[in-house]
Amino acid sequence: MAVSAHVSKVRSMYKRILVLHRFLPIDLRALGDQYVKDEFRRHKSAAPEEVKSFMTEWENYKATLQTQVLESAGERLGSVKFGADLSDMTLSNFQEEQIGQLYELMLESTKVNRQFDIQEDSK
Repeated sequence: MAVSAHVSKVRSMYKRILVLHRFLPIDLRALGDQYVKDEFRRHKSAAPEEVKSFMTEWENYKATLQTQVLESAGERLGSVKFGADLSDMTLSNFQEEQIGQLYELMLESTKVNRQFDIQEDSK
């Protein structure tokens, strides 16, 4: 029963994050969706210690994004900033591979001509 509850919790968080991504600019949504899918798939068979940390960090991400989405709802015409700065303490806990992955994400999300050339549907 505990395994079933855990799987349900992970699925629920995964789906909630993808729903929140719908409120991101279209190019960031595509980048974020792909990243989330890859990370959750990569951690399917993670050790219990890794799972606890994984879930905590994704819960923090979900809470931050949810707050930013709600704040952005009132600023339709304003400049909305999504994301958060990471402290030196947080970065010092990252593995080398994670730092590289974070750097790649930063490059992709801040460049002018992004990898994804996506246009929103005109409604």
